[in-house]
Amino acid sequence: MSDKLIIFDTTLRDGEQSPGASMTKEEKLRIAKALEKMRVDVIEAGFPIASPGDFDAVQAIARTVKESTICGLARALDKDIDRAGEALKEAASARIHTFIATSPIHMERKLRMTPDEVVTQAIHAVKRARQYTDNVEFSAEDAGRSEIPFLCRIFEAVIAAGATTINIPDTVGYNLPGHFGELVRRVIEGTPNADRAVFSVHCHNDLGLAVANSLSAVLSGARQVECTINGLGERAGNAALEEVVMAVRTRQDIFPCHVDIDTTQIVPTSRLVSGITGFPVQPNKSIVGANAFAHESGIHQDGVLKHRETYEIMRAEDVGWGANKMVLGKHSGRNAFRTRLAELGTEFESEEALNAAFTRFKELADKKHEIFDADLQALVSETHYETTLGERVKLVALKVCSETGETPHAEVTLWVDGQEVRDAAPGSGPVDAALKAIEAIVDSKTDLLLYSVNSITSGTEAQGEVTVRLQRGGHTVNGLGTDPDIVVASAKAYVNALNKILIPVERAHPQAGDV
Repeated sequence: MSDKLIIFDTTLRDGEQSPGASMTKEEKLRIAKALEKMRVDVIEAGFPIASPGDFDAVQAIARTVKESTICGLARALDKDIDRAGEALKEAASARIHTFIATSPIHMERKLRMTPDEVVTQAIHAVKRARQYTDNVEFSAEDAGRSEIPFLCRIFEAVIAAGATTINIPDTVGYNLPGHFGELVRRVIEGTPNADRAVFSVHCHNDLGLAVANSLSAVLSGARQVECTINGLGERAGNAALEEVVMAVRTRQDIFPCHVDIDTTQIVPTSRLVSGITGFPVQPNKSIVGANAFAHESGIHQDGVLKHRETYEIMRAEDVGWGANKMVLGKHSGRNAFRTRLAELGTEFESEEALNAAFTRFKELADKKHEIFDADLQALVSETHYETTLGERVKLVALKVCSETGETPHAEVTLWVDGQEVRDAAPGSGPVDAALKAIEAIVDSKTDLLLYSVNSITSGTEAQGEVTVRLQRGGHTVNGLGTDPDIVVASAKAYVNALNKILIPVERAHPQAGDV
């Protein structure tokens, strides 16, 4: 039997630190349930000290998820550790993840502490965390730029204090694969009691090497990888879970370890995270991109038709592709709709939520003959916020005139706090005119930071999925809208974002903490 590689997902913590990607408690719960279904070993649910909202989210996930270990992040401070312990006390399996910086530049410039003081603080933090759980992880922030003898010293001390997992993060994405693998090997060999802990890595993607560095570390003895769905994370992101998992699974001739992930849940979970965070997956993204298993070249097509493995090293269905078949239409009933979405990993928490989604499904079926799984998932993502928090603004009607040589013009009717309001505006294009007409009514005083359009499925009848990002007073939100008409989808996305601005929800501080 080969060793098990523990998959530690930090989408809900580090992934949420992507600007604009903060999530509500309900959104975090949906993702946590999807990660549990995928059989992720450890879910880092958040940073409980960061805000009341993040504490509530970690607590709710700890109460709900039973098959995965739930982890809370804490600085090496008593107040952080106590808050994490409180949030996790109802978890079936809990872990506290505490960290302190160990690189010379961080200790001197940020912490203003001596190495001896850092070691003392780390030991104290681990011992305090052990009062809440015997599953304690210690991270040496900026380990990638730390001195190896000091890493061995502090790791020996925290293992003796009770740490069961030791994390070696490349916090700033500075390392190269060969160098990082050698660092991990030397640290494990140089820590006298290394056999009493699992060694982990957490790599950032600033040089595009997060997955490569993580895999190099695994070959050097690491047996936990910290990663995120779609490689989400602050700055350039983290190691992508789907790439790490499939690399290890595909190259069992190289890796002396295995993963217990249900890989068929990768694509559905990728879509869920993309829809909630507003970060589209690029078409040529490995594993989960729309083109990941597409073959345009005639030579490639001929080879695949003759023998799949000539150009495909993985089966599309093994990661969750291939189930995107038309299963529902305008004559489908509520039970069939509910059943299919349950198969896709979506359970409705109330009849109200089901009814709202089913109504939108029927509206879509009148416009679009073929309803695919991706359409259903997008539909649920779009309606979830409205059913959980309600709407102050709702799109009632939209009329757009766009003619060659003429200035586009849009007329919009909105439902605003119980009243219908109508206004119109010109624009540089039909989308611009529609959004300006909405602003003429709402006057939100927001800045539009992002406007993105993607096709959910293929063909001219496909729905467009529009993401907008709005900011007001330091508060950033994403809005999502889908419709076969791109202008309508854009208006829906803008209204969805406006509702999040006008109905604020407690979210975690976007830069709460990092390793």
